[in-house]
Amino acid sequence: MSEQNKTTSILRDLLSEDFNRIVVNDKVIYADTHAYIQRIAPDKADIVTHYTTPGAIFDHFGITKQVKSAFGKTVNLPSGAYLIIEHTEALHVIDVNSGYKSVSNNQEENALETNLEAAEEIARQLRLRDIGGIIVIDFIDMKLPDNKRKVHEAMEGFMKTDRARHSLLPISKFGILQVTRQRMRPEMNINTSEVCPACNGTGKITSTLILEDEIQKRLNYLVTHTHKSLTLAVHPIVYSHLTKGFFNPIIKQWKRKYKINLKTQANHNYHIIEFRFFNEHEEEIKF
Repeated sequence: MSEQNKTTSILRDLLSEDFNRIVVNDKVIYADTHAYIQRIAPDKADIVTHYTTPGAIFDHFGITKQVKSAFGKTVNLPSGAYLIIEHTEALHVIDVNSGYKSVSNNQEENALETNLEAAEEIARQLRLRDIGGIIVIDFIDMKLPDNKRKVHEAMEGFMKTDRARHSLLPISKFGILQVTRQRMRPEMNINTSEVCPACNGTGKITSTLILEDEIQKRLNYLVTHTHKSLTLAVHPIVYSHLTKGFFNPIIKQWKRKYKINLKTQANHNYHIIEFRFFNEHEEEIKF
């Protein structure tokens, strides 16, 4: 299917009175979109605009950041409550957590308010991620049957706009709501994590002793190449390790051993095993 046909199909299915702006960054698709809107809803033709600003359109409107945050394992809610969304082989599990949310000293009332807020976001997440199959939602436990009914009815209301076929069971005595939902499109998987620069995804980093030895080897190399004044920049935790102790810290030992003017700086922007040397002119020394 061409991009033009995809755009037309999306507009045909989703365009409503709520639309007040459509921004397109492709000249051809913009022309086709404008013509299509002009044909089916002439009064809304002016909402179509052509994006010509330098830079990525998603970055400009903050969509990239929203996608990264919306598709992560943890979804934060405005009140401080949050959702944990897990995908197993057989089903999806959504856990509702209260976080620091507290609207009153009444635990039951807090649970109800948090669950109602979570229900709205869960319904949105199901559509956004197009989660299909069996979904198990673990709401915060509520004692009163009437409150469970309120949350169940609210969840049904929030899912009314969902075009996918779905059904909900009543909340169980353990606070579990089961949902079945038909997926509308192929499963979407957006990776919101990045490889750790310190461990390269292994989950393990160099031990402190080995890191200390590596720094000393670099220092020894620089001293033998006539450097007499150096600055060592490291992560704050490593800085603390190298300078701890009043009588004989490691940095003091190195100064005495190599007879060198050695300063140490803590840099919060470094990952934990990153270190760099700078000369007397504050220029980084490359190895």
